[in-house]
Amino acid sequence: MIAPLRYRVVCQICTKRLTDLERAGRFLYLQRTAFGGKVSGRNFGVSKDRPGRFNLTTLEPMLEDLHSRLAGVVIECLDWSEFVRRYDGQGTLFYCDPPYWGCETDYGKAMFDRESFARMADQLGRIQGRFLLSINDVPEIRAIFAAFHIEPVTTSYSIANRTSGGTDRAELLISNWPIGVRNPVKG
Repeated sequence: MIAPLRYRVVCQICTKRLTDLERAGRFLYLQRTAFGGKVSGRNFGVSKDRPGRFNLTTLEPMLEDLHSRLAGVVIECLDWSEFVRRYDGQGTLFYCDPPYWGCETDYGKAMFDRESFARMADQLGRIQGRFLLSINDVPEIRAIFAAFHIEPVTTSYSIANRTSGGTDRAELLISNWPIGVRNPVKG
C-alpha cells in the first residue's frame, strides 16, 4: 500500500529544512491522516471501504475553510499554566482538556505529569474568570478538584469504533460555577 508508506516518509522528514509553509503542509497532512489526529505516537490506518482522509483535489477548499474559521484567532504556544496566567480576567472562559488521569504522556513527554493536576486545581482556584474542565471520572481527580463543582456525565468514545456507535464512558465536567448538566451518568 502506498498510503502507509507515504505517511511514514512524511513523518521522518527533517522539519528544520522546511519553510514555514512546508511545515504547515506537513502538519496538516499528518493531522488529517493520523488516527484520531493524535499528536505523538501517530498511527496510520487504511480501509478498503473508505477513501483516504487526505485528498489533494479538496485541499484548496479545505484551506479556505480553515482560513475562514481561524480569521481573527491568535494561536499561542504556551504552557497551560502560563496561558491561564496571561489571559485570565473577569470575562474569560477557559476550556481545559488535560490528558486523562493515567494517560499523562498522551500529549507528549514531559508536557504534563500527575503533579500537574494539583497545580492546575490550585491555579484555577485563584482565577478571576471561569473554567470548564473535562476529564475521566476517577477517584483521584474527584479528590484533587473537590473544591469545585463536579458534574458526572457520560460520553461515547467512538473514534476507534465507528460502526457500533462507540462505548459509553463516565467523565466529569468540573467548573468554578454551577453548570447544571442534563446528561447524568447512566446507572
